[in-house]
Amino acid sequence: MSWSTEFFWQCVPIVLAALPENLIATLFASVVALVVGLIFALMERSRYKVLSHGTRLLVGFIRRTPILVQLYFLFYVLPDMGIYLSAMAAGVIGLGLHNSAYISEVYRVGIDSIDRGQWDAATALNLPKSYFWRSIILPQAVPPMLPALGNYIVIIFKETALLSVITVYNVMSAAQTLGSEHYRYLEPMTLVAVIFLVLCYPAMHALRLLERHLARSPRFVRA
Repeated sequence: MSWSTEFFWQCVPIVLAALPENLIATLFASVVALVVGLIFALMERSRYKVLSHGTRLLVGFIRRTPILVQLYFLFYVLPDMGIYLSAMAAGVIGLGLHNSAYISEVYRVGIDSIDRGQWDAATALNLPKSYFWRSIILPQAVPPMLPALGNYIVIIFKETALLSVITVYNVMSAAQTLGSEHYRYLEPMTLVAVIFLVLCYPAMHALRLLERHLARSPRFVRA
């Protein structure tokens, strides 16, 4: 199939018009992933073995099943159980939960990096756990995690292309529609790739710069 520059530029406004759906899904799925990932990390640290072991099993299940299957289950299977979700809601929940299972490991590593002496000091001073986590542990643990957390947000953005399979109209859906209407997939699919590349490359570069800055910062260098 030959390349048509004219058709490529015809596709640009149509595909770009669907981009906000990808960005909206990324925003809300990222919030779900960051919040639920932290909850998973804290639950895995619970002194109650039923809760900690149960959380590990759940996180392991989410990690070991394909995200596409999870999206299909949320959108196509749950209605058979009387639970109805819009395509966007199912996509946000699916992307958020799937990535929260991986983000929980980022939180776990960050929390474990806090010096043991601070935990012992909090116990000796009988500090309230809520205050200890909110004011001491998380403010120290989260900043070094930012590059890794940002990387998962970029991954979520790329995974929004999968939402076309559950009828979310995004850049992938627009490209598929153009391809089927004109029997030409080369130009619209190339455009989708270019859009993701243009948006993801500077984001990844910024994350690398942030990682280098944190590595050089005395505040985050541990003895």
